[in-house]
Amino acid sequence: MKVIGIGELLWDMLPGGKQVGGAPANFAYHARALGADGQMISRVGNDELGRELLSRLADLAVPVDCIQVDPALPTGTVTVKLSADGQPQYIIHENVAWDAITAEPAARAAVAAADAICFGTLAQRDARSGAAIQALVASTPANALRILDVNFRQRYFSQNLMEESLALANAAKVNDAELPIIARMFGLGDEMREQMEKLAERFKLRLVACTRGSKGSLLYANGNWSEHPGVPVKVVDTIGAGDSFTAAMTLGFLSRWDLDAINQRASEVAAVVCAAHGATPPLPKHLRFNRE
Repeated sequence: MKVIGIGELLWDMLPGGKQVGGAPANFAYHARALGADGQMISRVGNDELGRELLSRLADLAVPVDCIQVDPALPTGTVTVKLSADGQPQYIIHENVAWDAITAEPAARAAVAAADAICFGTLAQRDARSGAAIQALVASTPANALRILDVNFRQRYFSQNLMEESLALANAAKVNDAELPIIARMFGLGDEMREQMEKLAERFKLRLVACTRGSKGSLLYANGNWSEHPGVPVKVVDTIGAGDSFTAAMTLGFLSRWDLDAINQRASEVAAVVCAAHGATPPLPKHLRFNRE
């Protein structure tokens, strides 16, 4: 399974030190750790932080063939503060390398062979990256899964951007804080299941997922539902948990598992990430997907 994350690649500057960050990078790492051919399309600066990021990705076994190097803009960083219950608060610094992603030949070749691509709203905050990301997502094969990972951060989203992104996508992953905002944008009603079903109908989505933190997760596809209560875990921090859920969900969907099996595996993977520091801890081998 060829699976691509496209968008922001950066350092999360945590109280205990820096960690590789960016939802698409986390997604690509977890897809690879779970047995897929996971890859990342992004851009770093021609600086020490950028070189260190490329080295760290190599250590995580994530290919760097499609990581562009910007000659002028710096590598992205995010200042992260953790609340008492491990929830992250972000200050995302602007005018950095991943704001200038381009549709380079290596990226075009990668998306042309993709079984799934995951893209988000944050990396489209700049018109340069936004245009490139939309062009690359549109270039995936007709049967590829195109997952919009809604990641509302600071002021970097709008109804117009959501409409464009959902029109490109055929699947969406949201959390229980983001879904009500989307529902207000598009008049999807007041109840979670109604909102998810109407979202799928309006944008012709094959799959909609809503993660709810300690309350578990809800999946909807083609009139079918799966609700999971979540896997109990002592939370260290929640950074990357949603991205790992999305990666496992994607592989389960590509493997044509039923929704309950997908939800179970994705919840187990997310629980492992919640119980560890940072977004990219090692994953147990028993959670991997077997190639068919």
